[in-house]
Amino acid sequence: MKKMELYYKMKDLERKGFSQRQISKKLGVGRNTVSSYLGMSSKQFIEYIHTLETRPKKLDPYREHILGWLREHPDLTGAQVHDWLIERMELKDVTQATVRSYVKDIRERYGIPKVKNQRVYAAVPEFRPGHQAQVDFGQLKVLTVDGKERKLYCIVFILSHSRFKYAEWLDRPFRTGDMIRAHENAFHYFGGMPEEMVYDQDAILAVSENAGDLILTSEFARYREHCSFIVHLCRRSDPESKGRVEQAVKYVKNNFAKNRLFEDLAAWNESTLRWLARTGNHNVHHNTKKRPAEVHALEKPHLRKIPSEFPIGNLTDTSITRTIHKDNVIRFSGNRYSVPAGTYRSDGKNVAYVEEKAGTLLIRLKPEAPPIATHRIPEEKGLVVSDENHRKRDVSKSTLLAARITEAFADKELIGWYLDELRKKYPRYLSAQFERIEDAVRAHLPYVDEALEKARLLNLVSANDFRDIASSLARDSEEKKNRKTTGWVSAYEHLRAAERTEDYYASVLGGNGHDQSGN
Repeated sequence: MKKMELYYKMKDLERKGFSQRQISKKLGVGRNTVSSYLGMSSKQFIEYIHTLETRPKKLDPYREHILGWLREHPDLTGAQVHDWLIERMELKDVTQATVRSYVKDIRERYGIPKVKNQRVYAAVPEFRPGHQAQVDFGQLKVLTVDGKERKLYCIVFILSHSRFKYAEWLDRPFRTGDMIRAHENAFHYFGGMPEEMVYDQDAILAVSENAGDLILTSEFARYREHCSFIVHLCRRSDPESKGRVEQAVKYVKNNFAKNRLFEDLAAWNESTLRWLARTGNHNVHHNTKKRPAEVHALEKPHLRKIPSEFPIGNLTDTSITRTIHKDNVIRFSGNRYSVPAGTYRSDGKNVAYVEEKAGTLLIRLKPEAPPIATHRIPEEKGLVVSDENHRKRDVSKSTLLAARITEAFADKELIGWYLDELRKKYPRYLSAQFERIEDAVRAHLPYVDEALEKARLLNLVSANDFRDIASSLARDSEEKKNRKTTGWVSAYEHLRAAERTEDYYASVLGGNGHDQSGN
């Protein structure tokens, strides 16, 4: 709101009987400003505005620089302009408040609207010194010095007590070896290690969780054992568990990286360290009201000693992961590579493990599983590298389903026989049959081996029959938990035949044959 317009609004509210406190609250300005403005006549206020316009200001020598930055990047914040003045103009004796006020005046005078980007902070418990650090990843597209777009990836560490931060960047996604190197760099930057490290459930770190038991990738498991720190995994975007580092990632991206031109990775990382020293760890933290660097000096004696150097050079790249997209491709080093049709699942994790070996890309669904796709890696970029066999949707889909189903059964030979019988009986509806078998496996996993035995014994070769048997076993097991059973129970007494309509039996007796889809 311009000053003259604000003055007349205040005068109008005063005439209507509003108190200075009410005017301050209604217009969102300070009480002192209201008192000062209302104490002047119109003539006095115009003279006051004139003196503001003609009075030299401390930042006037940098006006053209600031104006150029705002015109090129309208979303620049006052805090970022303050950091740029220190970095690029070597201006040290100016406060953020002075810069914000000056930037606001320039925006009003030259009609450059402010783009608001409010940061949200989660209330999380405080931790004792040296107890915990949080780790997270970020990515950002930046412009290079020659006007091209480049995607960069960062990893950010923050000590939960002091909010002391460390960050570094790569021009490709992080792999396990990169993450371990970053840990080593962060620990040396911190001057020690915390007791606990908090992460997302990231595929380069953790394969899965099994009833609360953590299963780490082999490389990171070795590193964790070497360093002897506690690992805590949490859900993505979980402010209760790692809100500090999520905000730190936003801070690094928005205050340091946003609107900065990229020249090369080494220079970019060096600039990051300088930014951390002058801004990221120097500025007063909004919650603690202290400078992270000063609190870190007190926290540092509580950090654990860094162990001997870890042999990073021996790490493999088996933990490189890529997302399987809806069109059944993965992206790797500037190209897209096909996987068999049906690999993507709307209800699945859709993570593929990739390995680059002698100019060949191997794609797996599990780190130690056989490859589902193998491609030669071309020298060119921007290509779609595909295998014609991957387009045969029905065959490929049923093959993938069969592989997933087989993993769930203890008797591989028996499930192999059962799937072969389904292939013979339902060739036209094979994918539908396999999907229903897989649904039954998901719903009744503890009972599928017994259900398979019953289906073989009764010669019931149908996805619906298998589902009914597994469901019946699960239901009876639940009932037995709720009541005591006595006497001898027939081995098959608990089985229930699938219910069929009268039309179904009429069609069978009439010679029309079985519904081949199994319905």
